[in-house]
Amino acid sequence: MTSAACSSNPSHSAGSFGPIERAANRLVGAAFSPHRHDTYTIAVTMAGVQAFNYRGEIRYSLPGQVLVLHPDELHDGHCHDEAGFSYRAAYVPPTHVQAVLGGAELPFVVDGVSPNPALVAAAYNMVIDCAGVEDPGAYEDALYDLSEAMNQETGKVTAARIANRTAVMRAREFLDTAVVDGVQLEELEQVSGCDRWQLSRDFRALLGTSPYRYLQYRRIDLAKRLLREGATLADAAHGAGFADQSHFGRTFRKAVGLTPKEWLRSDLFRTIVL
Repeated sequence: MTSAACSSNPSHSAGSFGPIERAANRLVGAAFSPHRHDTYTIAVTMAGVQAFNYRGEIRYSLPGQVLVLHPDELHDGHCHDEAGFSYRAAYVPPTHVQAVLGGAELPFVVDGVSPNPALVAAAYNMVIDCAGVEDPGAYEDALYDLSEAMNQETGKVTAARIANRTAVMRAREFLDTAVVDGVQLEELEQVSGCDRWQLSRDFRALLGTSPYRYLQYRRIDLAKRLLREGATLADAAHGAGFADQSHFGRTFRKAVGLTPKEWLRSDLFRTIVL
């Protein structure tokens, strides 16, 4: 039996970056012939075992690992056994990674596959979590984490520097006023007077999270208040600035560990910190 199912389409990314290509594939008995991309291929195997030839050796990608192929590297792809495999991928232009790294050499994951937890988490965020999310900040956040994780995987460490506390506090104060409307990194650049990617590093260093996730936490706080006041799930999602109820549900579960419905049924719903 030979079959292949594939969907590939551009999805919205960060403001000036434009859309990137994403794919969801299932192969049984089929194979990709040798080819190249001018982007990074970031893929996670969802089921089965993906086999591919890369840099003179056959490699295998299993669920729980991340496949990272460097731009312009020849590779193929085929089934390891008759069960086939399925995967999801995002094709990230090297110029996007360069925007984060600021002129540093592009990271090269030599083996093409890694089980590194930080890189796997960053890849899942890029490939799955922010796919279809209209908020450009989701892609910017995923891009930062992926670029830094790839850099660390190759043994490179961003040079230490003193974080710009003034810029971070200005950015945080602005985010507190933009919970419903949202904000993009270029706006934070103007408010803070700091380069967006350096601001992302400093924000993480001083506040323990990224500007994007800080905003999502504030939105969840607002949604909880609206729900306590009797709002429906749909009204709470809209009132807290989420694009749709599905995005609200995913973000809520990441922040709280429960779906909004489970939270409403729990004792946490009645817990109010004074």
